[in-house]
Amino acid sequence: MRIGYLDAFSGISGDMLVGALADAGADSAAIADALGSLGTGASVSFEKVKRCGIAATKFHVRIEEASKHRHLSGILKMIEAAAFPDRVKQNASAVFRRLGEAEAAVHNVPIEKVHFHEVGAADSIADIVGACLGFELLGIQAIHSSPLNLGSGVVKAEHGVMPVPAPATAVLVAGKPVYSRGPAVELTTPTGAAVAVTLAKNFGALPPMKLSSVGYGAGDHDFAEQANVLRILVGEASGAIEATTVAVIEANIDDSSPQVLAYATERLLEAGALDATLQPLEMKKGRPGTLLCVIAKPQDCERLATLIFAETSTLGVRIYDAERRVQARRWVEIDTSHGKVRMKVADGGTFAPEYEDCRALARSTGIALKDIIAEANYVYLKNSK
Repeated sequence: MRIGYLDAFSGISGDMLVGALADAGADSAAIADALGSLGTGASVSFEKVKRCGIAATKFHVRIEEASKHRHLSGILKMIEAAAFPDRVKQNASAVFRRLGEAEAAVHNVPIEKVHFHEVGAADSIADIVGACLGFELLGIQAIHSSPLNLGSGVVKAEHGVMPVPAPATAVLVAGKPVYSRGPAVELTTPTGAAVAVTLAKNFGALPPMKLSSVGYGAGDHDFAEQANVLRILVGEASGAIEATTVAVIEANIDDSSPQVLAYATERLLEAGALDATLQPLEMKKGRPGTLLCVIAKPQDCERLATLIFAETSTLGVRIYDAERRVQARRWVEIDTSHGKVRMKVADGGTFAPEYEDCRALARSTGIALKDIIAEANYVYLKNSK
């Protein structure tokens, strides 16, 4: 699978993304020709520039007439009528729908009533469609992203001066890992946020890949303290199928009963925790205690921390980021003398019978669980020869 990783250390905007894709090898002439067929009244061009000494591609959109306000339905019709591959149409339409939902939420109006201002102007149509086309030209099948650097300070919008992130951006990135670092300007725009949150499979560490190309898309400003570029890394997936940033939530607890803690771990797993474990501790003044450790997706962190406070007696938790890697694996079903058992098999050859299958057979047959597991392992090894 061909992967594209958006490294948004200096934020992301639509023009930065299109520039990065062209810089990584997407045919800039093909992008320009395709965008010309939209009939938006915009002309586009690509320019080689430097940002803080880093060579990058700047994507320019020039409007020949005053920007028009457009409704979502009109934009979707424009995209559908264009001579683009189906996946480009689907992705671009999905991004605009996401933008429409964000604008509707900000202004508390039905989505069909939303007038697209900055995000609906010809330049943003070119940005979004150009980005979706660039992904297609590079053959990118899965998009991943780093956490988004939103920037800080204020931004001038049609509704006046607003704090960063802009209202629509704040709605769009809800539940995604974000931060603020660098100059006090808007680094992530609504258009850039919409593309990232709509198309990226996850937000976290660089997935394992065999790197084939790297592209840099330039932003408008040239900062002294950091390169104002969006970097995209393109390559073929390899090794682990998952390499993501996870949140680790921990609490030292010395005044909850074992029954309460066992129930809490069950609730956490049911609520979406990737893992939840209990470990005995010797705490201050020699008191026995328990370390509750929960591994969670970053977007689930606050919800699971709230659940820990609700279900245990702890008054505080520790939260930090870690990288999680998981090997590619597949299911293989085998027939034992007592029934079917699924085997989880990793690419490296490691295997294990599914506990719930073995447990169900043990309870239904009266055979010891350890014997069911042993037979499942034997049958799998025998069939694998």
